[in-house]
Amino acid sequence: MTSQADAQRDLIAYLDFHVEAGVDAALDETPHDRFREAETPAPPAGMPTRSRPEAQAPARDGLQRGDLPPRGHAAAPVRPAASRTYGQSASAKPEEAAIDARARARDANSLAELEALLAGFDACPLKFTAKNLAFADGNPESRLMFIGEAPGADEDRIGKPFMGRSGQLLDRMMAAIGLDRSSAYVANVVPWRPPGNREPTIQELAICRPFLERQIELVDPDIIVCLGSPATKAITGTKDGILKARGRFYPYKLPHREVRALATLHPAYLLRQPVQKRLSWRDFRLLRAALDGKA
Repeated sequence: MTSQADAQRDLIAYLDFHVEAGVDAALDETPHDRFREAETPAPPAGMPTRSRPEAQAPARDGLQRGDLPPRGHAAAPVRPAASRTYGQSASAKPEEAAIDARARARDANSLAELEALLAGFDACPLKFTAKNLAFADGNPESRLMFIGEAPGADEDRIGKPFMGRSGQLLDRMMAAIGLDRSSAYVANVVPWRPPGNREPTIQELAICRPFLERQIELVDPDIIVCLGSPATKAITGTKDGILKARGRFYPYKLPHREVRALATLHPAYLLRQPVQKRLSWRDFRLLRAALDGKA
Protein backbone atom coordinates (compact mmCIF):
# COMPACT_ATOMS: atom_id res chain seq x y z
CA MET A 1 0.00 0.00 0.00
CA THR A 2 1.41 3.39 -1.02
CA SER A 3 1.90 5.78 1.89
CA GLN A 4 1.06 9.46 1.73
CA ALA A 5 4.77 10.35 1.84
CA ASP A 6 5.49 8.04 -1.12
CA ALA A 7 2.60 9.51 -3.08
CA GLN A 8 3.83 13.04 -2.38
CA ARG A 9 7.37 12.11 -3.44
CA ASP A 10 6.08 10.57 -6.67
CA LEU A 11 3.99 13.65 -7.40
CA ILE A 12 6.98 15.96 -6.90
CA ALA A 13 9.08 13.75 -9.17
CA TYR A 14 6.30 13.85 -11.78
CA LEU A 15 6.17 17.65 -11.65
CA ASP A 16 9.99 17.91 -11.81
CA PHE A 17 9.93 15.76 -14.96
CA HIS A 18 7.53 18.16 -16.66
CA VAL A 19 9.52 21.22 -15.59
CA GLU A 20 12.70 19.64 -16.98
CA ALA A 21 10.83 19.04 -20.25
CA GLY A 22 9.91 22.71 -20.45
CA VAL A 23 6.26 22.53 -19.35
CA ASP A 24 5.53 25.78 -17.54
CA ALA A 25 1.73 26.23 -17.64
CA ALA A 26 -1.43 24.16 -17.30
CA LEU A 27 -3.79 24.33 -20.27
CA ASP A 28 -6.84 22.85 -18.58
CA GLU A 29 -8.11 21.84 -15.17
CA THR A 30 -8.43 18.14 -15.97
CA PRO A 31 -6.37 15.78 -18.14
CA HIS A 32 -7.75 14.47 -21.45
CA ASP A 33 -7.12 11.09 -23.04
CA ARG A 34 -6.81 12.26 -26.63
CA PHE A 35 -6.10 8.73 -27.88
CA ARG A 36 -9.39 7.41 -26.47
CA GLU A 37 -11.27 10.38 -27.90
CA ALA A 38 -9.77 9.68 -31.32
CA GLU A 39 -11.05 6.08 -31.23
CA THR A 40 -14.66 7.29 -31.20
CA PRO A 41 -15.82 7.88 -34.80
CA ALA A 42 -16.78 11.41 -35.70
CA PRO A 43 -20.50 12.10 -36.37
CA PRO A 44 -21.69 12.25 -40.00
CA ALA A 45 -21.10 15.53 -41.75
CA GLY A 46 -23.82 18.02 -41.10
CA MET A 47 -25.11 16.26 -38.01
CA PRO A 48 -25.81 18.91 -35.35
CA THR A 49 -23.83 18.42 -32.18
CA ARG A 50 -26.80 19.61 -30.13
CA SER A 51 -28.62 16.32 -30.87
CA ARG A 52 -25.93 14.17 -29.26
CA PRO A 53 -26.49 13.30 -25.58
CA GLU A 54 -23.11 14.51 -24.40
CA ALA A 55 -23.76 17.90 -25.97
CA GLN A 56 -26.66 18.38 -23.56
CA ALA A 57 -24.34 18.38 -20.55
CA PRO A 58 -24.16 21.63 -18.56
CA ALA A 59 -21.78 24.19 -19.99
CA ARG A 60 -18.41 24.59 -18.27
CA ASP A 61 -15.28 26.73 -18.61
CA GLY A 62 -17.28 29.48 -20.30
CA LEU A 63 -18.45 27.32 -23.27
CA GLN A 64 -22.01 27.21 -24.46
CA ARG A 65 -23.60 23.80 -25.12
CA GLY A 66 -23.59 24.34 -28.86
CA ASP A 67 -19.84 25.05 -28.73
CA LEU A 68 -18.91 21.62 -27.36
CA PRO A 69 -17.00 19.62 -29.98
CA PRO A 70 -18.15 16.15 -31.04
CA ARG A 71 -16.36 13.15 -29.61
CA GLY A 72 -13.63 12.09 -31.97
CA HIS A 73 -12.28 15.63 -32.24
CA ALA A 74 -9.87 16.97 -29.63
CA ALA A 75 -11.30 19.92 -27.82
CA ALA A 76 -9.42 23.19 -28.01
CA PRO A 77 -7.54 23.60 -24.74
CA VAL A 78 -9.08 26.07 -22.34
CA ARG A 79 -6.76 28.06 -20.09
CA PRO A 80 -8.76 28.75 -16.94
CA ALA A 81 -7.71 31.88 -15.11
CA ALA A 82 -7.60 30.08 -11.77
CA SER A 83 -5.08 27.50 -13.02
CA ARG A 84 -2.28 29.99 -13.61
CA THR A 85 0.20 30.31 -10.78
CA TYR A 86 2.22 33.23 -12.09
CA GLY A 87 0.22 35.90 -10.29
CA GLN A 88 -0.88 39.26 -11.56
CA SER A 89 2.61 40.74 -11.95
CA ALA A 90 3.84 37.91 -14.17
CA SER A 91 1.03 38.61 -16.65
CA ALA A 92 2.20 42.19 -17.18
CA LYS A 93 3.57 43.17 -20.58
CA PRO A 94 7.35 42.70 -20.89
CA GLU A 95 7.98 46.42 -21.37
CA GLU A 96 5.93 47.22 -18.25
CA ALA A 97 7.81 44.54 -16.31
CA ALA A 98 11.16 45.99 -17.44
CA ILE A 99 10.14 49.49 -16.31
CA ASP A 100 9.03 48.08 -12.96
CA ALA A 101 12.34 46.19 -12.64
CA ARG A 102 14.35 49.35 -13.31
CA ALA A 103 12.42 51.32 -10.69
CA ARG A 104 12.87 48.57 -8.10
CA ALA A 105 16.58 48.04 -8.86
CA ARG A 106 17.34 51.73 -8.30
CA ASP A 107 16.01 51.43 -4.75
CA ALA A 108 18.55 48.75 -3.77
CA ASN A 109 21.42 50.25 -1.78
CA SER A 110 23.21 46.96 -1.14
CA LEU A 111 23.57 43.52 -2.70
CA ALA A 112 21.50 42.04 0.13
CA GLU A 113 18.67 44.47 -0.64
CA LEU A 114 18.94 43.70 -4.35
CA GLU A 115 18.75 39.95 -3.72
CA ALA A 116 15.71 40.44 -1.50
CA LEU A 117 14.05 42.56 -4.20
CA LEU A 118 14.67 39.85 -6.79
CA ALA A 119 13.30 37.18 -4.48
CA GLY A 120 10.05 39.14 -4.23
CA PHE A 121 9.90 40.17 -7.90
CA ASP A 122 7.05 38.36 -9.69
CA ALA A 123 7.10 40.03 -13.12
CA CYS A 124 9.56 37.58 -14.71
CA PRO A 125 7.87 34.25 -15.57
CA LEU A 126 11.17 32.38 -15.14
CA LYS A 127 10.73 32.71 -11.39
CA PHE A 128 7.74 30.37 -11.47
CA THR A 129 9.47 27.53 -13.32
CA ALA A 130 12.67 27.65 -11.24
CA LYS A 131 13.23 26.10 -7.84
CA ASN A 132 15.55 28.77 -6.47
CA LEU A 133 16.97 32.20 -7.17
CA ALA A 134 20.67 31.81 -8.08
CA PHE A 135 21.77 35.36 -7.29
CA ALA A 136 25.54 35.22 -6.88
CA ASP A 137 28.56 33.50 -5.36
CA GLY A 138 32.05 34.52 -4.39
CA ASN A 139 33.48 37.69 -2.90
CA PRO A 140 31.50 40.91 -3.55
CA GLU A 141 34.56 42.95 -2.47
CA SER A 142 36.63 41.53 -5.33
CA ARG A 143 37.81 43.71 -8.20
CA LEU A 144 36.90 40.91 -10.62
CA MET A 145 33.36 39.87 -11.64
CA PHE A 146 32.43 36.87 -13.81
CA ILE A 147 29.04 36.95 -15.56
CA GLY A 148 27.51 33.90 -17.25
CA GLU A 149 24.19 33.30 -18.98
CA ALA A 150 21.70 31.55 -16.70
CA PRO A 151 21.57 28.87 -13.97
CA GLY A 152 21.43 25.20 -14.91
CA ALA A 153 19.90 22.27 -13.03
CA ASP A 154 22.57 22.12 -10.31
CA GLU A 155 22.53 25.88 -9.83
CA ASP A 156 18.74 25.87 -9.65
CA ARG A 157 18.83 23.14 -6.99
CA ILE A 158 21.57 24.78 -4.87
CA GLY A 159 20.63 28.42 -5.42
CA LYS A 160 24.07 29.67 -6.53
CA PRO A 161 25.60 30.20 -10.00
CA PHE A 162 28.19 27.86 -11.49
CA MET A 163 27.73 24.89 -9.17
CA GLY A 164 27.68 22.05 -11.73
CA ARG A 165 30.24 20.76 -14.24
CA SER A 166 30.59 24.21 -15.81
CA GLY A 167 31.31 25.67 -12.39
CA GLN A 168 33.91 23.03 -11.63
CA LEU A 169 35.68 23.83 -14.91
CA LEU A 170 35.48 27.57 -14.17
CA ASP A 171 37.10 26.94 -10.77
CA ARG A 172 39.95 25.07 -12.47
CA MET A 173 40.37 27.85 -15.02
CA MET A 174 40.56 30.45 -12.25
CA ALA A 175 43.00 28.31 -10.28
CA ALA A 176 45.28 28.15 -13.32
CA ILE A 177 45.89 31.90 -12.97
CA GLY A 178 45.94 31.98 -9.18
CA LEU A 179 42.28 32.83 -8.48
CA ASP A 180 39.40 31.20 -6.65
CA ARG A 181 35.88 32.14 -5.51
CA SER A 182 37.29 34.17 -2.64
CA SER A 183 39.01 36.47 -5.14
CA ALA A 184 36.14 36.81 -7.64
CA TYR A 185 32.41 37.48 -7.71
CA VAL A 186 30.22 35.27 -9.90
CA ALA A 187 26.77 36.04 -11.28
CA ASN A 188 24.54 35.46 -14.33
CA VAL A 189 22.65 37.64 -16.78
CA VAL A 190 19.45 35.86 -15.68
CA PRO A 191 19.19 34.65 -12.06
CA TRP A 192 16.50 31.98 -12.65
CA ARG A 193 16.89 28.79 -14.66
CA PRO A 194 14.97 28.82 -17.96
CA PRO A 195 12.85 25.67 -18.48
CA GLY A 196 14.78 22.83 -20.07
CA ASN A 197 18.00 24.89 -20.02
CA ARG A 198 16.85 26.85 -23.06
CA GLU A 199 18.32 30.28 -23.78
CA PRO A 200 16.58 33.22 -22.11
CA THR A 201 14.25 35.11 -24.42
CA ILE A 202 14.76 38.76 -25.38
CA GLN A 203 11.88 39.70 -23.09
CA GLU A 204 13.33 37.78 -20.13
CA LEU A 205 16.73 39.39 -20.67
CA ALA A 206 15.15 42.85 -20.80
CA ILE A 207 13.25 42.26 -17.57
CA CYS A 208 16.31 40.99 -15.68
CA ARG A 209 18.79 43.50 -17.14
CA PRO A 210 18.11 46.37 -14.65
CA PHE A 211 18.88 44.04 -11.74
CA LEU A 212 22.14 42.91 -13.38
CA GLU A 213 23.20 46.49 -14.07
CA ARG A 214 22.52 47.46 -10.46
CA GLN A 215 24.37 44.37 -9.27
CA ILE A 216 27.44 45.42 -11.28
CA GLU A 217 27.20 48.96 -9.87
CA LEU A 218 27.08 47.67 -6.30
CA VAL A 219 30.01 45.28 -6.79
CA ASP A 220 31.95 48.01 -8.64
CA PRO A 221 34.56 45.68 -10.19
CA ASP A 222 37.66 46.80 -12.07
CA ILE A 223 37.26 44.02 -14.65
CA ILE A 224 34.19 42.11 -15.84
CA VAL A 225 34.62 38.73 -17.55
CA CYS A 226 31.74 37.88 -19.88
CA LEU A 227 31.40 34.10 -20.14
CA GLY A 228 29.79 33.19 -23.46
CA SER A 229 27.84 35.00 -26.15
CA PRO A 230 24.67 36.00 -24.23
CA ALA A 231 26.67 37.64 -21.44
CA THR A 232 29.04 39.30 -23.91
CA LYS A 233 26.19 40.77 -25.95
CA ALA A 234 24.30 41.89 -22.84
CA ILE A 235 27.32 43.64 -21.32
CA THR A 236 29.17 44.98 -24.37
CA GLY A 237 26.37 45.40 -26.90
CA THR A 238 28.46 43.74 -29.61
CA LYS A 239 26.73 41.87 -32.43
CA ASP A 240 29.77 39.67 -33.11
CA GLY A 241 29.72 35.97 -32.39
CA ILE A 242 31.69 34.85 -29.35
CA LEU A 243 34.54 33.31 -31.35
CA LYS A 244 35.13 36.71 -32.94
CA ALA A 245 34.44 38.78 -29.81
CA ARG A 246 36.54 36.74 -27.38
CA GLY A 247 39.97 37.83 -26.28
CA ARG A 248 39.10 41.54 -26.45
CA PHE A 249 38.40 44.19 -23.84
CA TYR A 250 35.28 46.33 -24.20
CA PRO A 251 34.44 49.50 -22.25
CA TYR A 252 31.66 49.29 -19.69
CA LYS A 253 30.34 52.50 -18.13
CA LEU A 254 29.54 52.62 -14.44
CA PRO A 255 27.87 55.75 -13.00
CA HIS A 256 31.19 57.22 -11.83
CA ARG A 257 33.82 55.56 -14.03
CA GLU A 258 34.52 53.26 -16.97
CA VAL A 259 35.81 49.72 -16.49
CA ARG A 260 36.80 46.96 -18.88
CA ALA A 261 34.85 43.85 -19.89
CA LEU A 262 36.70 40.84 -21.31
CA ALA A 263 34.81 38.43 -23.56
CA THR A 264 35.67 34.74 -23.43
CA LEU A 265 34.10 31.32 -23.97
CA HIS A 266 31.59 29.82 -21.56
CA PRO A 267 32.78 26.73 -19.62
CA ALA A 268 29.70 24.82 -20.84
CA TYR A 269 30.85 25.39 -24.42
CA LEU A 270 34.32 24.16 -23.52
CA LEU A 271 32.86 20.95 -22.12
CA ARG A 272 31.29 20.33 -25.53
CA GLN A 273 34.31 21.58 -27.50
CA PRO A 274 37.43 20.76 -25.44
CA VAL A 275 39.76 21.75 -28.29
CA GLN A 276 38.71 25.38 -27.76
CA LYS A 277 40.22 25.42 -24.27
CA ARG A 278 43.39 26.75 -25.90
CA LEU A 279 41.51 29.95 -26.75
CA SER A 280 40.21 30.33 -23.21
CA TRP A 281 43.70 29.80 -21.86
CA ARG A 282 44.88 32.78 -23.95
CA ASP A 283 41.98 34.86 -22.60
CA PHE A 284 42.71 33.94 -18.99
CA ARG A 285 46.39 34.76 -19.44
CA LEU A 286 45.26 38.17 -20.74
CA LEU A 287 43.01 38.48 -17.68
CA ARG A 288 45.93 37.69 -15.37
CA ALA A 289 48.05 40.32 -17.09
CA ALA A 290 45.27 42.89 -16.72
CA LEU A 291 44.90 42.13 -13.02
CA ASP A 292 48.66 42.58 -12.64
CA GLY A 293 48.51 45.93 -14.48
CA LYS A 294 50.40 44.60 -17.51
CA ALA A 295 47.57 44.70 -20.08
